Amino acid sequence: MIDLISIDFLMAESKKLTASEYKNVYDTMYSALCLFANTYVNNLDLAKDIVQDVFIKIWEDNIEFQNQFTIKSYLYTSVRNRSLDYLKSHRVKVTESLVVDDFIEAESDPFFMQEVVIAETTNIIDNAINTLPKKCAQIIRLSVKGKSNAEIAEELGLSLNTIKAQKKIAYKRLKPILEHSFILIAFVFDI
Repeated sequence: MIDLISIDFLMAESKKLTASEYKNVYDTMYSALCLFANTYVNNLDLAKDIVQDVFIKIWEDNIEFQNQFTIKSYLYTSVRNRSLDYLKSHRVKVTESLVVDDFIEAESDPFFMQEVVIAETTNIIDNAINTLPKKCAQIIRLSVKGKSNAEIAEELGLSLNTIKAQKKIAYKRLKPILEHSFILIAFVFDI
């Protein structure tokens, strides 16, 4: 699990985030929260605005937290609530069959938890891929999008053997990084 802030912050009493702790939380959680908000509003620009609003509120209101887990919980809950508030106020369809007037599914705990797990897993995988060399990461990202080795080779102008070799290197480097998250990843991607 990625530590959001230093171990010094893990204490029983609530405290306000310092500027560096706030920046660390923002840098660590921003992408995952945007993806999470996007599952509700289905508009990435709007999702980014919602997440930024939540972070601004934390900063302006000097909200106190007990530890990194309460921060994550607060962030996900706040982003969910702001997303649902937006949908309710704008009378937008959430999906083809779920209209804003009927939020039973969207507000249910299983749905919320599933979306949190997906956002966290996506963040873990993205962070792991970011540790790879640039070309290796690019190849893995295309592979994750469902492209075949031949399609990746054609798109990047590389040989098929280069793609296979780069993927082998990537898997070898990703395995120890993602090993501790395997159960979570397997659950999300139904492996």
